[in-house]
Amino acid sequence: MQIFDKIISDRGSRYAVSGGPAGNRAEVDAMLAELKRNKRFAKATHNSWAAILGGEPVKDDDGESGAGQLMLQMLDRAGLQDHVIVVTRWYGGKHLGGDRFRHVADAVRHYLTETGLG
Repeated sequence: MQIFDKIISDRGSRYAVSGGPAGNRAEVDAMLAELKRNKRFAKATHNSWAAILGGEPVKDDDGESGAGQLMLQMLDRAGLQDHVIVVTRWYGGKHLGGDRFRHVADAVRHYLTETGLG
């Protein structure tokens, strides 16, 4: 699993993006458990994730409504299958409105660029 921490900060909210290969839901769950072994990520407000596993889209917004769907669209456009991407947000006390979607998209783009998958 690759983790890119503290990549975006806006009005107190902070973002990280993580990911790695996953061929099935059990591997996704194992990767999420590994990420959350780090107390910082376990205490995050949201750990939204998405993956296309064997051609089937799966996602979990983890309370960040719409984030998983946006991530799925980006994975589909990139042609990335059997790989999970997790966008983590620590809420900073101020609502971001639509900017939160821009930050999720920027985090996924950061991951794709840094890993050479995009």
